[in-house]
Amino acid sequence: MHSNLVATIDKDEVLARVVRLQQLMTAEQMDAFLVTQHVDLFYITGSMQAGYAFIPAVGTPVFYVRRSLERAQLESAVRVEAMPSLRGFKPQLEKDHPTVFASGSSEAVVRIATEMDVLPAASYARLVDVLGSGCTLVDGSSLMRQVRMVKSPWEVSRIEAAAQVVAEALVEATSIIREGITELELMARIEYEIRMRGHIGLMRTRTFNMEITTGMVGAGEAVAMPSAFDGPAGGLGLGPSFPQSTSRKVITRGEPILIDIGCCIDGYVIDQTRTAVIGGLPDDLAEAYVQAEELIHAAEAAMRPGTACDSLYADALAGAAAAGLTDHFMGFGVNQVKFLGHGIGLEVDEWPVLAKGFSTPLAPGMVLAVEPKFTFPGRGVVGIENSYLITDTGCRQLTRSPEGLIVLP
Repeated sequence: MHSNLVATIDKDEVLARVVRLQQLMTAEQMDAFLVTQHVDLFYITGSMQAGYAFIPAVGTPVFYVRRSLERAQLESAVRVEAMPSLRGFKPQLEKDHPTVFASGSSEAVVRIATEMDVLPAASYARLVDVLGSGCTLVDGSSLMRQVRMVKSPWEVSRIEAAAQVVAEALVEATSIIREGITELELMARIEYEIRMRGHIGLMRTRTFNMEITTGMVGAGEAVAMPSAFDGPAGGLGLGPSFPQSTSRKVITRGEPILIDIGCCIDGYVIDQTRTAVIGGLPDDLAEAYVQAEELIHAAEAAMRPGTACDSLYADALAGAAAAGLTDHFMGFGVNQVKFLGHGIGLEVDEWPVLAKGFSTPLAPGMVLAVEPKFTFPGRGVVGIENSYLITDTGCRQLTRSPEGLIVLP
């Protein structure tokens, strides 16, 4: 294998993440973390090869790899070992991490955290059986998500690179919008433009059974169609096998065109929305779009270290109510979603969440997508979405595309 062809992440970048996770484990009295999910493996080792990473609360982490060992050795910032058979995994862990498992010989039980929010039940059962009665698996999902919640300057730079790609692609894609093209044609042009600029070809999510493509692109009544997707716009989609986002609907004059798109560069995503129209919007939809911009600007002013996430959502609800748009805010009726924004990074649905009950205070290094939108059944969706970095004094917009309704002749 040509090692010069394999890109790697700076070792110090990865090891700083390991240290932060170890600090949280120590505070929660956990002995180790068994990393199982491929995105978390990439985050904590620098490699997304198949296997498990074992991170002791104190000591040296090891990435046990099934496939490809050779590739992992080139990519990983932590020690790499071949993954033994599952039955041989426990003896290998005891050999490599004797301090962790020393307590297992007494009445104390070794507490090993893992990502139970994403670990399949069958895998969990096998691991419980393999680790034996001297160990207990505990849910470490929140620890991993807390560590990933705060981004390093390098991570922010990757999100900014994705933002630049989306900005360039949007200019090229909107140039083809005219009466008679389909949503699918518009989406295909967007996907071509971002792919040619380095988009990896997918957007990752953590939520079980939630999938996302390049984003949510649609027009008029089609994009206002509700779906199982946890967002303010559903989209008609291309059929029951993927009942969301882009359809074959023909775009017509005077209807809102929602362009909610992302891009993933070096694993990191940007999320942004712009609204376009051929000609002009009906007055009530145009006013709703103006309200969406007012809500996002109010959120910008409030997003600073120490602000509680749920307070931003409450303020947006109050703003929508004052505009008489409560019924349309972030969906319609029973299909309304209960958030204003969400963290982004390696996945589209990261922490923190701007939602009721998520009282976590904002902190420097968090990156959030804020997306006030209004849904009008049978007519369309209008709104805006920007992504922001929380700084020491406030927030900085990462999204590069100009704001404002995109009006096409």
